[in-house]
Amino acid sequence: MMTREEIRELAAFQADETKGACALSFYFQPEPPQDRSHRSEAIIAKEVVKQALKSAAAQGKNGSLHADLDRVLDVASNLRGQSRGRAVFACSAQNFWKEYELPPDLGSTRIYLQSRFQLQPLAALLGAQPTLAVAVVDRQRARFFDLRLDELREESSLVHLLSRSGANYGFNGYDAGHAERRVAEEALHHYKAVAERLRVDFERGAWERLIIGCHDVNWADFEPHLHPYVKQRLIGRFSADVASVSNEEIRDRANSVLKKWLGDRGTTKVSEAIGFAKANGRGVTGLKRVLQALEAGEVQSIFLAENYSAHAVECPHCGLINAHLVPTCVACGHATHELENVCDAIIPIAIRRDIELFCLKDHSELDRAGNIAALLRFRSDQSRTGKVAVAS
Repeated sequence: MMTREEIRELAAFQADETKGACALSFYFQPEPPQDRSHRSEAIIAKEVVKQALKSAAAQGKNGSLHADLDRVLDVASNLRGQSRGRAVFACSAQNFWKEYELPPDLGSTRIYLQSRFQLQPLAALLGAQPTLAVAVVDRQRARFFDLRLDELREESSLVHLLSRSGANYGFNGYDAGHAERRVAEEALHHYKAVAERLRVDFERGAWERLIIGCHDVNWADFEPHLHPYVKQRLIGRFSADVASVSNEEIRDRANSVLKKWLGDRGTTKVSEAIGFAKANGRGVTGLKRVLQALEAGEVQSIFLAENYSAHAVECPHCGLINAHLVPTCVACGHATHELENVCDAIIPIAIRRDIELFCLKDHSELDRAGNIAALLRFRSDQSRTGKVAVAS
């Protein structure tokens, strides 16, 4: 499982180009098999790496980069029959090599040779995805999971054994009423224990958002015991029987809930940002204004159209990014270098600062706003109001 710390490590990495170092990023996207041998996807992956080897040789890069490409070629040669995506990040000149399995939603098999690791294929997967807990609950059991990048990991469980059914108590069920009340009270204590466990885990930062699986009849009894903070972080629910549901079913149903929530949230938040921008409030649109807000530390969420790309310049000395292709930095006077795709700089910044990042497909309102927008935590030019947004 790729952790946030590892993502930040990738975002912070910078190859020392003065020493000939290069940051290699390889993404493998599995394709529907054309035959039972699954040979075509491995052939495509190997061909992508071989073309990169030829390009490196033509540019005289036959040192550590060539060694990295040879190693990636070995990885690509063994990808036949893979159902999950794969990413490799390498720079042997700086003793760096990381491999990750990922959901098969990376677009296509590609390789990048740059000064930074290419993280744009990960942006749609990682940018807006919270640390997610899944709890599957019934009257006497509860199972707790972490869900991250399509990987479900069970953390713990709670079991509360209920007393026997009231029908088995006393002559002809004489004590049935007492027994049923006892069972109901025990179920109540169980729900309270589960709710308390979720509250404690949230307050210690174990998760940011929550999905719950349980039957409707159990939900009606369980939901009132959830702490208000926990309810605010609940993004959805699915029906499940704790005793019989498999981990794969839990993962798939929770992923469906998450996907819908992310889609709805992205649509709502980008409309909010664009509306604020029109009213000179906590929103900005267009590359120039988004970069200015990033520099001022104002940004809460960034919205990019799918496959958005634009030229810009970056100062290697102070890190300032400018939408105008100026030869020298306006902040420190050092020479700038051109970025073919400004997202190569924006996405690592968003990851390092924990800025929520949405890649939106076919969004006409965002398209009219320049294909890039940001929702702000505050406006520094309006700071006298003292208003700062609270993330929700």
